[in-house]
Amino acid sequence: MEMHDYKAVVEGLLFAAGDEGLSLQQIALVLELSEEQTLQIIQELKKDYQQRCRGIEVNEIAGVFQLTTKKEHASYLKKLVESPGSSSLSQAALETLAIIAYRQPITRAEIEEIRGVKSDKPLQTLVAKALIKEVGRAEGTGRPILYGTTKEFLDYFGLKTIEELPPLPEMAEEQELEQEADLFFEKFAENFSELK
Repeated sequence: MEMHDYKAVVEGLLFAAGDEGLSLQQIALVLELSEEQTLQIIQELKKDYQQRCRGIEVNEIAGVFQLTTKKEHASYLKKLVESPGSSSLSQAALETLAIIAYRQPITRAEIEEIRGVKSDKPLQTLVAKALIKEVGRAEGTGRPILYGTTKEFLDYFGLKTIEELPPLPEMAEEQELEQEADLFFEKFAENFSELK
């Protein structure tokens, strides 16, 4: 097969995979090529989307490649998907999400201890929006649920891995840590509110 044939196959694979995307290893296995050769094909496909006036592009998000819409078309996409279910996150949900992102895996009781208030509703909202999920159970009495972030969280904030979260400065006071995380997610919410 020639390069344009491989690119067409990869494009079809990524389209079929949808939001799940495909890892480099998965694509290489299907193509029966090395990962290096497969990566070259993906890079060529990316260039094709950049050179032409296209509405989609190939992006690597959370370790998988997927077809995504272009950011510059966000206002049009927002009009398409605007509905009550796609509303922005509340302050309580942002605080809870910040705590989970930086402290995962974490239990509801630990979140409530940091926030100082009940967190049932924000947790329900974040689970419903698929930004967090149950990642296991803690040892001990009652084996409480441990929460962590999802692939959708990474996608929403444009991160490849959780390690790309900006580091929080070393602080002696727990309250200062919470405030710094809150400010970080407020900034993200402002920057990405136009995209969602």
